[in-house]
Amino acid sequence: MSRRADSLTPDYFAGLYGADPDPDPWGFTTSAYEAAKYAATLEALPRERYASGLEIGCSIGVLTHRLAPRCAALLGIDVVETALAAARARNAATPWVRFEACAIPDAWPAGRFDLIVLSEVAYFFSRADVARIAARIGSSILPGGDIVLVHWLGETDYPLTGDAAAEALIADARFARPVHRVRTAEYRLDVLHVDGVAAEVSA
Repeated sequence: MSRRADSLTPDYFAGLYGADPDPDPWGFTTSAYEAAKYAATLEALPRERYASGLEIGCSIGVLTHRLAPRCAALLGIDVVETALAAARARNAATPWVRFEACAIPDAWPAGRFDLIVLSEVAYFFSRADVARIAARIGSSILPGGDIVLVHWLGETDYPLTGDAAAEALIADARFARPVHRVRTAEYRLDVLHVDGVAAEVSA
């Protein structure tokens, strides 16, 4: 299978979601794989609570909904308005969770975060754009913060494999050190930590 040379565009993802008012192109709400992966992601978080979380590529907000109790504030970003509308509806009962349209790495949300999650996202980008994403993360992650990377290991035509995307981000994120790794037959999960004083978490 040949790989795409360039990062996938917002139009590519808009085509996957279409005009469905309740989109779920990857089976986030029904897949046993997704449920197990989300549970592993939450279990891997080094801290019980975070002051300010960022989920990159939040899609329809299923993982966001599970991350919400662990964050005093949580921002989910995505490039597809249909997905963001579904995410807002799914997380309507958690007013500390908000969503923005944002096409990284050209754009990036304002603010500083002590948790940044990229779950099945980085391999949509070219190697050069992964380096730009790492630089963006470096400018917005707080001292004491954690970065969580999750990547499916199956075959795709995406610009990078799951392993290549994870290893590229880890190599480029020189400001963080790997502290935890889980590898299954289907996905890998990496946690990076930025040394320093952690942000205070409000009740």
